[in-house]
Amino acid sequence: MKKILLVLALLFSANVHADDFEEGIKAFEQQDYQKAKEFYEKACNGGDASGCFGLGVLYENGLGVPEDISKAKKLYEKACNGGDASGCFNLGELYRTGEGVPQDFSKAKEFFEKACNGGDASGCSNLGGLYHTGKGVPQDFSKAKELYEKACNGGKASGCFNLGELYRAEEGVPQDFSKAKELYKKACDGGLEVGCEKYHSLKQKIEK
Repeated sequence: MKKILLVLALLFSANVHADDFEEGIKAFEQQDYQKAKEFYEKACNGGDASGCFGLGVLYENGLGVPEDISKAKKLYEKACNGGDASGCFNLGELYRTGEGVPQDFSKAKEFFEKACNGGDASGCSNLGGLYHTGKGVPQDFSKAKELYEKACNGGKASGCFNLGELYRAEEGVPQDFSKAKELYKKACDGGLEVGCEKYHSLKQKIEK
């Protein structure tokens, strides 16, 4: 009986802190960053990894708190270790860009991989980018293609665009302008302006 009560208590606690995170999102959307911080902090301290991610975003961007990349990094680490894929992605971005940490493509690869495996399409797209360019990993167009496809299918416009680039430039795949055009259109429909530009440019080239 004690074990059952403990499990129920833990589940109730998890739900409470999930609610804190949701309230944090609402406050964030209303640009009440101080209130968002309070809710994210409660969620994070209560074991909700998403709360740690949200709090990290505030510290990285100086929203409602002084900008503190070091603090953001620690919070992203806590989020990532707690299973939040977005935390892994943002941590990978810090290492990719060298923002607040020494630039380290191998570290970026590690965290993008965690993000991708956790269902974050942005992680798959950026991981594909590392394989495409050979940064932190041996250059591998086939692996890049696989990751861009996963990102594109997951709704990430940059994944569709980058996959289109492979087909346009004949990098690891047979050159296929029609396929590239189709992928640029997907990227464009997903809100990526450069996808629209490439789509119209390639469409004109094909139709000439």
